[in-house]
Amino acid sequence: MGLLKMKLHWQILIALALAVVAGLLAGEDGGLFGVTFYAAFDFVGQLFLNALKMLIVPLIVSSIIVGIAGIGDSDNLGRLGGKTIGYYALTSTLAIVVGLFVVNTIQPGVVDGSAEAVFGLTADAAQLEEQFADKGADDIVGIFLRMIPTNIVAAASAGQMLGLIFFSLLYGFFMTRIANQYAEAQYNFWNGMFQIMMQITDLVMKFAPIGVFALVAKTVASTGLEAFIPLAKFFFTVVIALAIHFFITLPLLLRFLGRVKPMRHYQAVSPALLTAFSTASSSATLPITMECVEKNAGVSNKTTSFVLPLGATVNMDGTALYECVAVMFIAQAYGVDMSLGTQFTVVLLALLTSIGVAGIPAASLVAIAIILAAVGLPLEGIGLILAVDRVLDMMRTAVNVTSDSCGAVIIAKSEGEEGILEGEPKPA
Repeated sequence: MGLLKMKLHWQILIALALAVVAGLLAGEDGGLFGVTFYAAFDFVGQLFLNALKMLIVPLIVSSIIVGIAGIGDSDNLGRLGGKTIGYYALTSTLAIVVGLFVVNTIQPGVVDGSAEAVFGLTADAAQLEEQFADKGADDIVGIFLRMIPTNIVAAASAGQMLGLIFFSLLYGFFMTRIANQYAEAQYNFWNGMFQIMMQITDLVMKFAPIGVFALVAKTVASTGLEAFIPLAKFFFTVVIALAIHFFITLPLLLRFLGRVKPMRHYQAVSPALLTAFSTASSSATLPITMECVEKNAGVSNKTTSFVLPLGATVNMDGTALYECVAVMFIAQAYGVDMSLGTQFTVVLLALLTSIGVAGIPAASLVAIAIILAAVGLPLEGIGLILAVDRVLDMMRTAVNVTSDSCGAVIIAKSEGEEGILEGEPKPA
């Protein structure tokens, strides 16, 4: 019982350690009663991956619709809303570009040997390479065509999530343009679905240690410890990219757009950053973030109450960066050389899916599954990153919250608020 009361990240770290031992001891041939441990690991791991896939459509659709409807229902949608959305789109795009640059520079997934030999991946690398061979810059046109599907239900069932995301954005926006009695019923329905999906996601993530154990043990059983060298490279690739965004990109935005001292801001919001790191949930951190930005940074309640709740829903810089690096790492592991067009697809989907990712631990795994399906990579590749996902989740959540708080300060300064990060009374 004591183990179950531990924080989820400790449970996953323990599961990881046990998985390495179990995989080494079991190998591919060890078993009981005619069933190999390898087959048991594969079965349990697949159950966990299937549970993640089950969440994709309802979680993304309900999250986007509720978030967009909340913006459209606000009196501040005009100028303040435009600045907020513009800032969030800018920082998320910058984060993704940083991630793409770092992962293409370090190439953590490029190894000597086949994906099956090193990582235990079963998909045919040659077939995947052939699938990507005809994708080039011209394929960018197809991305925009897929944004408007002819059949929204068929698009969802086929995993064409780009069109579903676009439809959800439109649905949420125009939901607030209908009569109040209909709009309220619609909002209550979709918000109820979103709350339910968050509960189900929480339930699935309670089994994450078991899923991590099975997937990592399966990999170790078939490949030994060879896969952990590129996995360590992947871990540090993400850390370096997050550090660049955290220590360079966001401070530059604070300095030149907000005209405030970055170090002063980081000190003001440090309690929120530590909470975000420990909980890996931007939603759970939101009350502390609002308190820090209002009391310590001096931003008005009017700005914080609009910018920060919206940011906790749609602004996920660290998550978008991580999704991009993870998909590129998995592609490299399979030996697939991503063309410019396909990398553009990854960037666009990372930006859009990061908007729809709920602010709860490990929800980005769902978004990564969406991107993998969209670019034609097998979902089994997620098993490669599960071992380090939880620690990286804590780091990228801290980056998400940092970006939200920077946005509140920058937008407040653009609105003419005085006393920001100067210790003066905040405006009424």
